[in-house]
Amino acid sequence: MVYLKRVFFIMVLGLNFSCEAQKCEPLEENFKSYPSALKAIRAHVFTIKERCDTSKSSWILGAEYYSCNNKKGYLLITTKGKTYIHKDVPAPIWTAFKKADSFGEYYNAHIRNKYQLII
Repeated sequence: MVYLKRVFFIMVLGLNFSCEAQKCEPLEENFKSYPSALKAIRAHVFTIKERCDTSKSSWILGAEYYSCNNKKGYLLITTKGKTYIHKDVPAPIWTAFKKADSFGEYYNAHIRNKYQLII
């Protein structure tokens, strides 16, 4: 019985620590440049880090989403010339983007000029 109590205690303790590791601290947003913002976002510990296969797009080469709370997050859109950072993008917008028939059309209609990161 004592053994089972110890095992239970260790399991509960382990769950506590594993849940603690999932916490996401807010990202400091005192970015000096766009490249430093990209580096900080990609290096930060987020609970949600997703990529979308955009190979069917003619001009969107990549899409990444980073969020602490799965409500809002950073959306990174990579094109031939640049990676654009969009801030406070709602999770449903990201989900719809991933399912869009045309990433470019969805981006232009629902994301572009709506969620900007100003540096």
